[in-house]
Amino acid sequence: MTATTERDSRFDTARQVADAVLFEGYVLYPYRASAAKNRLRWQFGVLVPPAWAPAHGEHSFQRTEVLMEPRGEAALFLELRFLHARRRTVQRLREDGGYEEVPELRLPDRILVPWDEGAEERVELSVPVAALAGDGAVLPFVRPAGEDTEPVRDAEGRTVGRLVRRTERAEGLVRVSATELDGPYRVMRLTAVVENTSDWTPHGTDAGREAALPSSLVAAHLLLGLSAGSFLSMTDPPEWAKGAVAACENRHTWPVLAGGPGRADVVLSSPIILEDHPQIAPESAGAMYDALEIDEILALRTATLTDEEKREARGTDARAAAVIELAETMPPEVLERLHGAVRGLREITGPDAFDGPPALTELPDGEAVFRPDTPWWDPAGADPAGPPPDRIPVDGVMVGAGSRVLLRPGLRRTDAQDLFLQGRAALVEAVLHDVDGGVHLAVTVEGDPGADIRREQGRFLYFQPDEVTPLEGA
Repeated sequence: MTATTERDSRFDTARQVADAVLFEGYVLYPYRASAAKNRLRWQFGVLVPPAWAPAHGEHSFQRTEVLMEPRGEAALFLELRFLHARRRTVQRLREDGGYEEVPELRLPDRILVPWDEGAEERVELSVPVAALAGDGAVLPFVRPAGEDTEPVRDAEGRTVGRLVRRTERAEGLVRVSATELDGPYRVMRLTAVVENTSDWTPHGTDAGREAALPSSLVAAHLLLGLSAGSFLSMTDPPEWAKGAVAACENRHTWPVLAGGPGRADVVLSSPIILEDHPQIAPESAGAMYDALEIDEILALRTATLTDEEKREARGTDARAAAVIELAETMPPEVLERLHGAVRGLREITGPDAFDGPPALTELPDGEAVFRPDTPWWDPAGADPAGPPPDRIPVDGVMVGAGSRVLLRPGLRRTDAQDLFLQGRAALVEAVLHDVDGGVHLAVTVEGDPGADIRREQGRFLYFQPDEVTPLEGA
């Protein structure tokens, strides 16, 4: 098996998620270039030219550090993936045989408009782990400038115009090194840095972000794989490795285990925070490209577009056209699957368990789940003891509406925004109970100028009891 074949085989599963990262927010519903939210694009993982980065709060590099336990003569496989923006303009054929640039070109099935397309790029590297000591390996790469044209023909096959695509030069490098750490196990800290080294410089009025994007690496992310050995989880490491994991420095990207449950030989390091072993929902019939997409809602909304809106979407981008086609041809049974799915069931024990003798069922993997005689949605199964308590014990203190607490978001349940709330004082607005017996505290952060608005609208922040600590006077 060649290095390329082994790398592709190892990364196949992880690429499904990596594709979602690559095209996250690529073209947003309603998938038309004229939509306001499609006029400010390329938000995730953009590595801009160094001349643009410092003064505008963007970055020209990303740094990944992760721990690995290579075995024997292990090799490291690396794949950098990004989008290279290319400008597309529309030209109409004149009567004299020449072409002129126009804001749109109308055809029976689509309306062609200027648009920035994203061409997928890959930079690949295979290197023995033993060669990563010291300065490691450096791989520079160049994507040259270029221009190509595509004729536009009408229904009779006559040329009526053309699309002109221009690509600017983009340069970068990947620097990879590894350091063996002291300790009882053979553990190495792998460092992978991706840099945009393009020599683009601003010129006069053509100096904004739009001018810098064609020389940028958009949605840049890394796939890392070991031919023998494993990586350690950065979010749930073994106890003995927690100190070394905390010392790793990840900048503008975050590494997670990928490649399917139970595997630890592949890492996806992306600008979007994910959990270990992320997966595409099997019910998803195709990419919708919208940030935080909910396939059912997007499919239904896309189906309601007018014929004129669909024509513009088809002319905006080939991927937008594919979404329109997907929504129009989706069978009812496929749409039905998007309505909801049960991923798994678990046994509920302790004070939140169902009253009465539990009916247990053994799953194939040995996990036990409750099968209560009366389902939760049946009124006959309602708790006869009355409404759930509006105050709960937290660290020996009864906490309810009006209590002050200190926020300590749980690492495995948090999102990027919650990290900014670590250590902040908050006011409990309500104690809520879900149908599974879980308890959630609705809070507002002290000092938040929008707290009154949150109360009026009922839009609170939610934390579980083990994510808060009662403050004095609670």
